[in-house]
Amino acid sequence: MLGTPPIAHADMNAPALGLLAGLARIHRTVLLVDAEDGVVWSSDAFNELTGRDWVGEQVDALFGSPERHLELRRRLGRDGCLANEPIGVVCHDGSEIGATLSAVGVPASCGAGLTLAIVRPDDDALQPIEPGSGGDYYRSILDSCSDAVVALDQRGWVIYANPQLASLLGKPIASLPGLPVALAFAPRFGFQALADSLRPARKGCGAEIDLTRDDSPLSLAIDYTPLALPDGSNAGTVAFVRDVTEQRRAETDLEHKNDELEHYVHAVSHDLRTPLVSLLGFSRLLIQDYGDVLTDTGRHFLERIEQASRTMEALINDLLELSRIGSTPGQRDWVDPLPVLKQLASELKPQLETVNIEFTLPTAPPVVYAVRTHLYQVFANLIGNAVAHMGEREGAAIVVELEETQDTVIISVRDNGEGIAGKDHERVFEIFQALKPRGGERRGTGIGLAIVKKIAEAHGGRAWLQSEPGQGAAFFVSFPRT
Repeated sequence: MLGTPPIAHADMNAPALGLLAGLARIHRTVLLVDAEDGVVWSSDAFNELTGRDWVGEQVDALFGSPERHLELRRRLGRDGCLANEPIGVVCHDGSEIGATLSAVGVPASCGAGLTLAIVRPDDDALQPIEPGSGGDYYRSILDSCSDAVVALDQRGWVIYANPQLASLLGKPIASLPGLPVALAFAPRFGFQALADSLRPARKGCGAEIDLTRDDSPLSLAIDYTPLALPDGSNAGTVAFVRDVTEQRRAETDLEHKNDELEHYVHAVSHDLRTPLVSLLGFSRLLIQDYGDVLTDTGRHFLERIEQASRTMEALINDLLELSRIGSTPGQRDWVDPLPVLKQLASELKPQLETVNIEFTLPTAPPVVYAVRTHLYQVFANLIGNAVAHMGEREGAAIVVELEETQDTVIISVRDNGEGIAGKDHERVFEIFQALKPRGGERRGTGIGLAIVKKIAEAHGGRAWLQSEPGQGAAFFVSFPRT
């Protein structure tokens, strides 16, 4: 439970309040002290321990000996931190409680000159895992583990750390057991991130956090689980820590390269429009003004030029749309897919009737959490793809269905057309990988299914295919419900 810090205090800002929220989840009995040794915040558990609220008081009033306070203040200024120093804490009734004090300066972003003080009463005994305590066999396993491992008791003190963790933090292995975890990891961690990562609510939780080591960025992946005793009681937390800095750097570099590629595609597509418009314009002028003096061969050539230009225009439009999906996420909302599908059915009606394809829509589909225009594009590309590759057959049919699960809505577009060989299931979602259409149809741009895949991934879902040659095809797209 957090105490209530004085909002008007000059040193209390948003990062400081976040720090306090994190501390309350790691250690119970803590204080935040300013540069003049005034208490600017104290936890409820500490106030209960001493029988008074310490906000606004001087921290030296906590100690039975002012000389001891001055000694600790000098050492803190010299070393930057204190670890488990024995002190006496004076209570409201004048009695004194034996305890240990740990202290460290907090990041300057939280306020100038602030110090975190962590107090542990002596009657709350720490029980670190020591050699010879009966756990040597398990300790040797953890010591040789490739991951960094730390075990914390219920109050957030380190009871075990393996050599890999010490190496990761750049600290001697012997210095870690017995430390409050906020001090063991300080000042590399933000306390809120540390709290979120090392105090799990359930077994098997995981998190990723960013910190610094020797002024260089460091990314850690942490998997943690409650530390259970043989009788089933909970004794704290065990965390397994992996350095994923290089993996994150590679992912960041890849994202930058993808962004550059999308920008390049967008720029080139725009630049290609100008000469294309001229090409189409002059072709039409030739037909209109000189069509009567052209031979049949000449008119055929002009028609071929216009047809190729229209294909190029469609390709440029698809490329622009593909580049926009990643850069402009759009406003997601709960979308009823039925009006979208009915609009498409109306637009496709002449084409469907020409090739005699039965088109079946769902009657009461679940709503989809998506960008409406993106959902339209998914349906349009999947249905258009099914029409283009239906082939000549009796009883041609396309069926659209939506299935709702606990976490997702899955769209399926099924046809009874020619089908797709297994070796092409992944390739059809790649850009410029259009398969040969049915006879008489013009080959597409090869971008439609790539757009479907990118929209699905931009929404946190995926796109996949089930098909066999001659058995039709079923395309699926999942949209998470949140």
